[in-house]
Amino acid sequence: MKSSTESLSPTRVKLTIEVPFEEFEPNLKTAYKTIASQITIPGFRKGKIPNAIVDQRIGRPAVLDEAINSALPGWYSQALQDTKIQPLSQPDIDLTKFNDGEPIEITAELDVRPELDLPDVSKIAVTVADAEVTPDDVEEQIEELRKRFATFAEVDRAAADGDFVTIDLSAAQNGEPIEAAQAESMPYTIGSATMLDGLNEAIIGMKAGESNTFSTQLAGGELAGQDADVTVVLKDVKEQQLPDLDDDFAQTASQFDSLEELRADLTDRVTRGKRMEQANEARDLILDEIVSKIDAPLPENLVTEELDSRRAQIEQQLEYAGIPFETFLADEEQTKEEFEADLEKRVREALIAQFVLDQVVATEEFGIDDAELSAHIMRRAQQSGEEPSAYIQHIMEHNHVPEMVSEVLRGKALASLVESAQVTDKSGNAIELSRLMADGTYSDEEPEADETPAKKAPAKKAAAKKAPAKKAAKKAAPK
Repeated sequence: MKSSTESLSPTRVKLTIEVPFEEFEPNLKTAYKTIASQITIPGFRKGKIPNAIVDQRIGRPAVLDEAINSALPGWYSQALQDTKIQPLSQPDIDLTKFNDGEPIEITAELDVRPELDLPDVSKIAVTVADAEVTPDDVEEQIEELRKRFATFAEVDRAAADGDFVTIDLSAAQNGEPIEAAQAESMPYTIGSATMLDGLNEAIIGMKAGESNTFSTQLAGGELAGQDADVTVVLKDVKEQQLPDLDDDFAQTASQFDSLEELRADLTDRVTRGKRMEQANEARDLILDEIVSKIDAPLPENLVTEELDSRRAQIEQQLEYAGIPFETFLADEEQTKEEFEADLEKRVREALIAQFVLDQVVATEEFGIDDAELSAHIMRRAQQSGEEPSAYIQHIMEHNHVPEMVSEVLRGKALASLVESAQVTDKSGNAIELSRLMADGTYSDEEPEADETPAKKAPAKKAAAKKAPAKKAAKKAAPK
């Protein structure tokens, strides 16, 4: 079998496959057996019908059709490997030469990734936020830790912001209760979230046993967005009691013996977290800069598919949240035309970003080992909230492993681009992301007491743990 390619455009190629008829004969034998097992002819056992009888009863052309249909997928896959083509679309296949006993010729037209002229990344300079840690940053972490160890005590007073309460809710329209909008003994923290507009205001000032009715718009279900009267009954009020901030708290909430040690550890953690935020910001900015400098042709069929997919995702999310599309547009301060234009712009940028990273992967010949792939899949499982075993079973059943491999390789490509660019913070300090480790420390810093150097990973591995870029993900990057 021979394969050759012809460029039809920067994003489309014509693949020609030539197969000698003798290489086709094993497929013919299989086709005869298949057909013989499916037909019944008196005097012959099923599956044991001679080829000549099959030709007589069914016809040689039918056998040829059966054989060519079974052979084409394998030939096409082999031709892709031989020519190293990575298709972006389903092929338009044409059987251009197919006569009994003669060489076979097949052509396939398909979309491919364009070759991009990448800019000199070493000349790209971006500025990211400072990684300065303020006392307020540390206090915020301490307060969050105190809340995790807080207790709740029932109080005999009016409900106030921050209280933990138990409520009954009943919605009605025109005096008739809405069966699907009733809830009893529902826990709720005042001010922590807004289940319904006006709910917090209705509860604040009430005492246990009291009720209040307010008008609002329903937030979910078939009646989402419709006006309703909601009655809230306050069943109890509990006050959050935070533990005292002392050495005893430090010992309870951490492995440290003193509050001073706990503060020092939290300061270090916040610092490392801000460094990782700097790295994430740098990734986004650098990839945006690269994309902005590339005028890449895109397969329009692929753009259309991605637009349809992303639009469907948004509509599904809005439907799940009970938000009408018109309300979403109003919140975004966009017209439908502006939304569509913005969506198309983001999809096109995401495609170019992905093409950039795929080209870097191919050029640099990045590889991936089983340990890297397994670690990435486990991180994705944690992010999804699913049990790792269930998540792994899902991606295996739906053949998402190649997608996982691509994510790791693109992460490596993005890390290499970031390390080539010039990154400074707003204070003018140069940031050497090549020294940044996966835990947010720099390679020349001493490891933590509970962390050995073997647990640390360089920036390239840290970057590979991320999707190619936060914004690229938002732009609905293709699968």
